[in-house]
Amino acid sequence: MKKISELKIKKIIHRPTQNFDEEGKRIYNAFEYDLSYNPTHIGNERERLYAKIIDLLPFFLLFQLGFHMIFFASLLLSILSVLVIGTFTESTLGTTVGKKFFKLKVIDDFGKNPKILKSALRNFLSFINFFPVFSDFEPGPNEYWAKSGTRLNFSMHLNNQIAKTFIVKEDKIPEIKKLLAEKK
Repeated sequence: MKKISELKIKKIIHRPTQNFDEEGKRIYNAFEYDLSYNPTHIGNERERLYAKIIDLLPFFLLFQLGFHMIFFASLLLSILSVLVIGTFTESTLGTTVGKKFFKLKVIDDFGKNPKILKSALRNFLSFINFFPVFSDFEPGPNEYWAKSGTRLNFSMHLNNQIAKTFIVKEDKIPEIKKLLAEKK
C-alpha cells in the first residue's frame, strides 16, 4: 500500500537560456523533476496554533470560572483535557473543534484517521514542540513606512514527523486519496 511520505509528483521547470528565437523571444529549457509530495499548506503553523488555543479555551474557562481554580491549575488541567479529548476526536473524526474551525484534518501516512496510540503520541508531542522560532525580516522596497525587525513564528512539525501524520485542509483529502490510489 502506498504512503503519503513516498508519493512523488512530476514538476516541469522552465529555465531561461541566453538564446533568443527569430522573433526575439527568449528560449527556455524544460527540466522535469520528481519532487516529494507535500500535502500541507503554507501558513498552517499559525492556524494550528489558533486551533490549539480554541481547543484549550473552553476547558480553561470551565476550570477557571466554573470550578474557581487558580490560573496555573486551570491551565494544566485544560492542557490535559485537550490531550485526552483531542486524542479521541482525532482518531475517530480526524479533527478537533479548533481544527474543524480552520477546516484542518489529521491523517496518517496512509490517508486515514490516525489510530488512537498514534494520535496520543502526536497530541503529547504537540505541547512539547510549541517552541517559538524567531526570524529577521526586511520590508519590501515600496514599504517605506515599515521597519525591519524580528518575527515570531511557531514551528509545530516535530510531532507530525515523529508520529508520521499530516495536517491537511479538508478539501485536499480527495486529491491525496487519488494519488494514493494511482498505480506506480
